[in-house]
Order: sequence, then structure tokens, then C-alpha cells
Amino acid sequence: MSGALAQEFFASRWVQRPAHVTQDDGGLPAGFRAAHASAGIKPAGAVDLGLVVCDAPDAVSAARFTRSGVLAPPVLVTRDETTPNGLRAVIANSGNANAATGDAGLQAARLMQRATAETLGLQPATVAVASTGVIGVPLPTAGLPAAIGAAAAALDRGGDVAFSEAIVTTDAFHKRATLTVELPSGTVRLSAQAKGAGMIEPAFATMLCFVQTDAALAPETAELLLGVCVKRSFDRISVDGQLSTNDTVILMCSGSSGVAVAPESEDELRFGEALDALLRMLAIMIVRDGEGARRIGRVVVRGPAPEVVERCARAVANSPLVKTALHGADPNWGRIAQAVGQALPGAAPLALDIAIEGMPVCVGGVAVAYDLGALNAAAAGVEIEYEVGLPLTAPGPPAETEVLFSDLSHEYVTINAEYTT
Repeated sequence: MSGALAQEFFASRWVQRPAHVTQDDGGLPAGFRAAHASAGIKPAGAVDLGLVVCDAPDAVSAARFTRSGVLAPPVLVTRDETTPNGLRAVIANSGNANAATGDAGLQAARLMQRATAETLGLQPATVAVASTGVIGVPLPTAGLPAAIGAAAAALDRGGDVAFSEAIVTTDAFHKRATLTVELPSGTVRLSAQAKGAGMIEPAFATMLCFVQTDAALAPETAELLLGVCVKRSFDRISVDGQLSTNDTVILMCSGSSGVAVAPESEDELRFGEALDALLRMLAIMIVRDGEGARRIGRVVVRGPAPEVVERCARAVANSPLVKTALHGADPNWGRIAQAVGQALPGAAPLALDIAIEGMPVCVGGVAVAYDLGALNAAAAGVEIEYEVGLPLTAPGPPAETEVLFSDLSHEYVTINAEYTT
């Protein structure tokens, strides 16, 4: 795994870099420092603990969490025992999810929170806790206090690389970026570090994402923008249709740039565009990582109602048949038709339209002539787009949704068959 950034972060055709956004080489926005350490959670002294701190006493934050019915103790502690809009630090470990660990897991999460707060001179309620790794294994805590102290001593504005290294599990590459955002009121910076490659399904993934900005946002603005952008990014991806116990996304705002983003302003609009592009690209990187993935797909479904198009898009994205066809560059659109039919069972044939990379292959539920050579060539790309049109039942514009998903590979089976052994 390399910590180096790709030459161009916005490397997908499905995410356009806003004109007022430029990519930096790295580093955290003003008011933030980060570092990593080894707490003995992973074997052989590997880095497994990351710390990011906001030095601004009046920091503003917002957070989103998994909607799983089996919530990990770190999620419970962060969701229920912190000041939701005033987080000052995140302590995160990899190698152990601290999930399905009962009261002992809650005590371990609180230990992480309390030790971090004491080391930094903060209130425990301003420290968020996150964990990722194997479920159902007690979190080793003996090395945590010393590791937290070591991380605190190493805190640095350039610590985003170290922090990224600390939070990965089966990730094949780092998922991080630092951006400069030109707003009408001034220049701000925006950075994020994410992890995730498997157990990925919208609502949203075995994923962590931590976002920092030196812009000044009101709590209501931070909540609004993070909520909207998560719905358009991490809620739109799937690797294997599996919902994690630990998903966490946290936005922290230091305000150290002196640039205030007022509600319903041009600043808010442009900052939101930058945050949206950042999170959507990170979401696509998670899908691209996909534990052995070779290709990623995007299915766009248009139809009579939001719940109908959502059900169909998820059915296509999570179909093992569609995903294996994507892996093998096989433009077998019958598998798409099958997935839609399974999502929408009925007595009459469904007059659906299907296109692959803009080439119609089925119109009104009937196959049409197409250039097989051109279709095969299009299906061999890295990013493949599928479009599904459903019959409309009322006048007016159709509902529309998208899901971005990975293929299903031999390597995915190997990785997950041997995950704990």
C-alpha cells in the first residue's frame, strides 16, 4: 500500500472537480494536527491507532453513523456520550471493530475516549471514538494509554498520511485528499481521510471517514451539508450489500481561516459543492478498492416513484450475476433485466428499457439490434454505466436514482474466506 496521492484525485468521470477547487499535495487545514501509533491491536507492532485533533476551542462538528441494528460500542459512545456539534478530537483504531463485545466493549471505547481527553486536556464529551476490523473479538486495551500518549506527542499538520495509515484494514490504497476551496469571502482548505473496501452497502459501509476544514460553519450548516453530501456519496455505494456495525463520518470545522460560511449564501453553495465532490470521489475510491475489484459500475434507474427506482437500483447493484458479469467484462444485459424483475415481480411483462454505456440493448422489454463488438469493447472499461428505464404510471418527470458498485471477483471470495484465519 502506498500513501502517495494519485496524480489526480478526481479520477472518475462520475465526479467533476468544481472550478473553484484545486487539489493540494496533502496536509491538514489550519487548526488541525494528526498522528498515528501502535497499540498492539494488529500483530507485529503494526500501526493501528490514529489521532486527529482540532486546536480551536470553539470547533464545530457534525456526524453520521451506521443504521445497523447491531451498533458497535464506539458508535454508541460517540453518538450518545459526546457533544455532537463540538467535537475536538477523534481517536480511531483498526484491526478490531470492538463490535458485539457487550459491556466490556463499551468500557474499552470509554477508555479510549477518556485516555485521549486526559492526554490532550479536553473534556471526554469532545472526543469521538471509532473502530474498524474484526467483529466479536474483545479490543485489547493494555497498550492504548501509552499509544495515545505517543500519538499525541507526534501530532503534526502533515499527519494526515500517518492517520490514513492507521485506519486501514483490507484497503489496498489510501483514500484521502486535501483541497483548496476559493469562496467569495476567502480561501479555505478541506481535507478528508477514509477507509473501506468490503462490507459495503449504502447506509452505508464498513467505512470510516473524517473530514476537516478551516472554514467557520454554524452547527446547523455543518449538519445540513454533511447530511446532504453523505446521502449523495456513501449512501450511494455498494461492494457486497452488507451493512456494517461501525460506520462513522465526522466533519470538524476549526474556523481558523477566518472565513465564515453563512447559511443560504454563495459561500455555503460553493463550500457544499466542494464537500460533495470530495465525498463522492472518496465513495467511488471505496467501491474501486472493493476487495479484489477490477471494475466499478454505476446503475441509473428512472421510473414512476422514488421507492421503486431505489429498489431496482439496489437489486441491480447487489446482484451476484450482474457483479460477476461486470468483473468478466460480459455485457450480459439479461442479468440486469432479471435483477429488475426480481425487484418488481408482477403478472405482466415489464416494458423496461436498458442501455449499457449509452447503447440501447432492450427497449420496451424487448431486445433490439446493437453492435456487439462495440458493446464488448465498452464493457471492458474500468467504469461501466448501466441505465434502466421503467414505465411511467403518471404524467410528469420520472424519479431517478443511482448506485455505484464494484464487481465480484475471485479475490473477494479469497479475502473474506480467510479474513480471521
